[in-house]
Amino acid sequence: MYLKECTGRGVRVAVIDSGVHAAHPHVGGVSWGLAIREDGSLDDDYVDRLGHGTAVVAAIREKAPDAEIGVIKVFWRGLATDVPTLVRAIDEAAARKATLVNLSLGTPDPRHRDALEAAVARANRGGSLIVSAIENAGVNWLPGSLDGTLPAQLDWSCDRSAYHVVENQGRRTIAASGYPRDIPGVPRDRNVKGISFAVANATGFAARALECAPAAAADALLDLLAAHAEVRQPAST
Repeated sequence: MYLKECTGRGVRVAVIDSGVHAAHPHVGGVSWGLAIREDGSLDDDYVDRLGHGTAVVAAIREKAPDAEIGVIKVFWRGLATDVPTLVRAIDEAAARKATLVNLSLGTPDPRHRDALEAAVARANRGGSLIVSAIENAGVNWLPGSLDGTLPAQLDWSCDRSAYHVVENQGRRTIAASGYPRDIPGVPRDRNVKGISFAVANATGFAARALECAPAAAADALLDLLAAHAEVRQPAST
């Protein structure tokens, strides 16, 4: 089955971010959601009041419209959280049997390597694969630079409907566009953009691949993605 014929059916995706505006027409609802407050308590208020998580979910939904998407809200007043909260969110995603965990966030601080390495290992044992940035602006990021993740990187030359598999730091990496879904009436350069959406687009393509090869490990998934990559250049304006 070619990836373009897949829709992410049967794939369970967790998006760790600022929550979601589930009624947004680019989202079309989510299957489940929860929030982790700054004191570590769980909450059912996963409504997005920052917009970032909604744009991330929308990008994934576009690529994998039939995936089962759930959200874990960790951003409240701004797009920042602490590593214990991030680790807790990864554990919660794995506990809910997420096949893919979209992390359009991370840290360059090597002091957090051990904690995040342990979280990645726990997620892998539970059958969850984390999609996250391997680097940003030439700086290595965690957890995407760790073994056991599905790394993504930003490629502004890549069309939003395409991706390619490249080598980065000796690891195969999904390179994808840094643009989210376009908003009617809003110029692309005025919309949010960046590495967050390269990760989200990569997650959408990975969800398609997992529909074709359920329970595939990262290497097998990258084999499939590489075999069916269709690189298209952005249209001229």
